[in-house]
Amino acid sequence: MSTVIELIPEASRVVTDLPLDGQWSRPTPCSGWTVRDLLNHLTAEHLWAPHLLRGQTLEAVGDRYAGDVLGEDPAGAWRRAIAGSVLAWGQADPAGSVHTSMGQIPVQDYASQMLVDLTVHAWDLARAVGLRPHLVADAVEAALAYEKPRVDGGEVPGIFAAPVATDSESRVDQLVALLGRDPRWAPAAS
Repeated sequence: MSTVIELIPEASRVVTDLPLDGQWSRPTPCSGWTVRDLLNHLTAEHLWAPHLLRGQTLEAVGDRYAGDVLGEDPAGAWRRAIAGSVLAWGQADPAGSVHTSMGQIPVQDYASQMLVDLTVHAWDLARAVGLRPHLVADAVEAALAYEKPRVDGGEVPGIFAAPVATDSESRVDQLVALLGRDPRWAPAAS
């Protein structure tokens, strides 16, 4: 199994390869978020990553990534942001730490959080456009391993919705259900 940091580029390609153009206003499994809103969220996270991995604080970065970071070219903005993020992850010190809204945390924890977001939001975006995503199996396993003890321990209230019951044997279904999504979610028929 690859390390969490090594999984970030492959997991990000799942998002990059999704056919999102022209579907920006479609709802997603993230209540109240459209495809554009969700891609904006992911893009902003990956614009932040190089700063944090270089040791900058939240205060130093400020609010430069608040609001709309996609502009007129959402897919292009995502590609540019993820390219910079992947490069920064490739140079990151796996034994280091980063400053986040939760204080200083190990780079490995930050990588796990970013991988969870990439993996689960790839599922959200794919489902929003009516696709069954082909998620990276190792990323799904790493996300489950990271989030299961946190959810069971009550550590993630407010970050994700409450877990949804599922009897599915699919590891993808188990992951999305753990993080508050109905694995059967589909966009409303148009």
